[in-house]
Order: sequence, then C-alpha cells, then structure tokens
Amino acid sequence: MTHPATLTAAPSSFVRDDDQRRLLERTKELHALIASHLAGNDERGQLADEVVDALHDAGIFGMWVPRELGGFELPPIESLELVESLAYSDPATAWVVMAIALATGTGGAYLDSEAAAQLFSRERTPTIAGQGTRPGKAVPVDGGYLLSGEWSFASGIKHATHIHTAAIVEGTGEMLIFVLPTEEAILVDNWDVMGLRATGSLDYSIDGVFVPRTHTHRVTETVPVTGGALFSLGISNFALIAHSAWAVGVARRLLDELAAQAQARKGRAGQFSSSDSFHEQYARAEALWRGSRAFLFEQWCLLEQTVERGETTTVRDDTLRRLAMTNATEALHEIAAFVYKSAGTSALRSGIIQTIFRDTHAGTQHASSSPAVVQNLGRELAGLADGSHWVFFQLVQD
Repeated sequence: MTHPATLTAAPSSFVRDDDQRRLLERTKELHALIASHLAGNDERGQLADEVVDALHDAGIFGMWVPRELGGFELPPIESLELVESLAYSDPATAWVVMAIALATGTGGAYLDSEAAAQLFSRERTPTIAGQGTRPGKAVPVDGGYLLSGEWSFASGIKHATHIHTAAIVEGTGEMLIFVLPTEEAILVDNWDVMGLRATGSLDYSIDGVFVPRTHTHRVTETVPVTGGALFSLGISNFALIAHSAWAVGVARRLLDELAAQAQARKGRAGQFSSSDSFHEQYARAEALWRGSRAFLFEQWCLLEQTVERGETTTVRDDTLRRLAMTNATEALHEIAAFVYKSAGTSALRSGIIQTIFRDTHAGTQHASSSPAVVQNLGRELAGLADGSHWVFFQLVQD
C-alpha cells in the first residue's frame, strides 16, 4: 500500500562530530549529581539551582539548537541516548530538559534569522518553555500580533527565559508558535500533582501582549531558516524522540533499583530475591525493556537512513515511530507495576522507587500515548486509514 509522504527531504545529511560525543559523555558524568537531587527536586517542585547550572555548563539545553547559534544539533540516535541517560538519573530533570530543548532548538531553527541571532546572543543559551496545545488567540496588527490566551502544562517554565506558545491567528485560522519573554506572562503556581512535581508544569496566561512577526513560526514547520537536516523533522518528531527515550530511561532505572534491592536481600529468609516467581518475572521484564528499546532505536535508525538518502518518509513510517513510542511507554507502565509490587513496603515508603513510580504514572498520562493515539495506530496499520496523515499525535484526513 502506498502512503503519502509526510516528512520533507532534508536540506543536508545529519552531521556528527566530537563535540556531540563529548556532550553525551558530560551528560552521563552528571548522573551522580542529578540523581542526588531527585528527592529534593520532587519536594520543592522545581530543579535545584545546582542541577540547572550543571545542565547549562554542560550545554545540554542546547542539544537541539542549530550549530550556527552555538548548539549541538544532536541527531536522533544520539538524542535518544541523551534523554534516556537523563531519565535514568531523574525522570523530572529529563522531562524539563526535553521540554526546554525542544522549544529552544526549534525556536532557533524556525524563527527569523535576525530574531534568532539576537535571542541566542547572550552568554548562556536561552531557555524556552511553554505549551503548544489548547491554542490562544492572535490578533494581527502592524508588525506582528496581539497575543492572548490561557495555557497549561508548561514544563520547565520556572527555569525559562522565554515562552513558546501556540495561538490561532484571527481571520486566517493559521496556528503559529509565538516566542516572547517569560515576564510577559502571568504564571499560575498550581502544579499540585502526584508525580513529575519537579517539572513545575504550571498554567500561564497572556493578555494582549504584542509579539513581533519575526518571533513566530508555523506549528508544523519543517523547513529551517537556520540549521540543517535535523530540523526537517519538525516539532512532532522532536516530541516523539523525547517521550520515547524518557520511557526507556525510566524503565531501566526502575529495573536496576529493584535488582539492587534483590541483591541486598540475597540469602535472607522470606525475601523476594529467593523466589523463583520473581526470577521469572524479572527475566520477562528485562526482555520487555530490551524489546521496546530495540524497536525504538530500529525505527529512528530507519528514519536517519531515509533522510540521508534525501527521501521522504511515509505515513507508515510515521505510524511505526509513534508505535515505538507508545510501546515503550506501555512497557514502562508494566515494568513500574512489577517493580512496585515486588519491592513491597519499601516501595510504599518515601524513597527512590516510590518517587520514580509516581513520576512514571504522571508521564504515562501524557496525551502522546493516550488510547486514542493507539487506536489510530491500529487503524493505520490495519490498512483502514487511506488518505490520512499524522499531525502530531492525531491521524487526520488529507
């Protein structure tokens, strides 16, 4: 069956260099620091200053920023590895980074070149956070727009210099992303949730703020003003990379924490570490994790090959990448349940497993892996969605 192309051919091939390799190494070296703040971040509802400073110093917030603007323009496979590594250290820190990195990198790539150059002229990489769903309203005026609206789930906004937010242009119906200083918005400190507390994913509102036309870009943009092949992927694919790798990294940490507890209890009567049933279930959980990760990396390797050939992806390709993401998320959900049940009352009490268990169940509630998404995946895979294509996490008619 033939499916229409949905990813435009890249302007060039992905570039890999030693700077990117060193970025991955620095990310892994931060594990002890980031992991040591996991509980404190959760309690205070935001990342510790020491963690934020370390992320800046390592250049991690610039993982998807165009090279011309001082970033790393990290290709998909390395991006998966970086987010996976952060998620292993602390799910909330990884969530903040992936949210900020997406908005910051795509802002650098798709905004007017002069606006982007000015935005990235400061000593530290700017940090952009916000929300692209439940769009606001933009009224066209001379030189730009008057932006108004209310948004939720602004992960990382407590650490952001700027906001990235979606709105529909009055009169045309076009949906754009608007980039503006954080102080132009009213932040509502209402992130009272079970898990991912440290992401500080607040609500915010904006009322009639002027945003220059140069500080906007299309939500579905895939042709960069600045940067190379990476930005032909569009915002939706950056989101896929982030949520997929997050699930894989968190699941691995849960399995390793459980294994550490089992080893600590080895030889003690009545402990789960001596149970044949536990051994069997751990083996199955390990296979589930490895299978989900292999499927995920397979699909992104295939995408990289498609881009390198200068070809376009198909709807089926886009479906399989989304399937890999939902599969990794469902694997995490299953692994978390196994770890929590096996660890017994130690998981119930305050500690690493309890915190990550709560973070897991906050992250798996994300719209990207909702039943509606999975149902549409099945519809396309069964050949029942001719003439359709993916727009973010929705399968729509051409």
